[in-house]
Amino acid sequence: MTVITVLIVGFLFGLRHALDADHVAAIAALATQSSSVNETVRMGLAWGLGHTVTLFTVCAVITFSGISFPQQVANFLEFLVGLILVGLGINVLMRIIRTRVHVHVHAHRDTGTHIHFHSHKGDGNHTISTHEHQHKKRLPRRALFVGLMHGLAGSAALLLLALGNQISVFHTLSYIMLFGLGSILGMAILSFTIAWPLMSTAKFGNINFKIFNVFIGVATTAVGFLVLAKTFPLISALIA
Repeated sequence: MTVITVLIVGFLFGLRHALDADHVAAIAALATQSSSVNETVRMGLAWGLGHTVTLFTVCAVITFSGISFPQQVANFLEFLVGLILVGLGINVLMRIIRTRVHVHVHAHRDTGTHIHFHSHKGDGNHTISTHEHQHKKRLPRRALFVGLMHGLAGSAALLLLALGNQISVFHTLSYIMLFGLGSILGMAILSFTIAWPLMSTAKFGNINFKIFNVFIGVATTAVGFLVLAKTFPLISALIA
């Protein structure tokens, strides 16, 4: 393949990379705390940015220094990603089950339709709950952190893929950057896709919204345990 073809393939691989099960699970769990489609997309962009920053930084350091990326470290980082997914999934379930999360749909001329969360935990009367809220405009730090961790865990595999194409250092880093940009775009599209059914269930009532959230929580937890099951034997063998 020509260098241009390799770079284009890198971008397309990045788009596809956003659809990995652990990535979908992470952004779906994060999206359950989002109040609008725009906020969900910002979460996806934050995840993609964190993912790209660590991918590029780690791969650049390894490429220029010649230091290898130990497989044991890669396994440990993937194990941490599994723990994070389990934590995200359980957090979704805890919010729905224990804090009695309630959702209302609002529409504003300037910001469009969004949903407002509040908890009735400890409230005896619905009217007592405060409905004051602010619209967040910043990139979500939580999604950024999860993206950073996913980027760390995937650095070794991406570097091997890039070096396997036998291109120069400059083109290797360009490949990694385009891969990262592709993953940012892919995650933004994925976030938008997840936001639509999430917002739709909120419009059809709290029961539907809660059922969908429970499904996301269970699925995210399950994916996290699968990652743990895959990496734990490797981690335990290293410790032993």
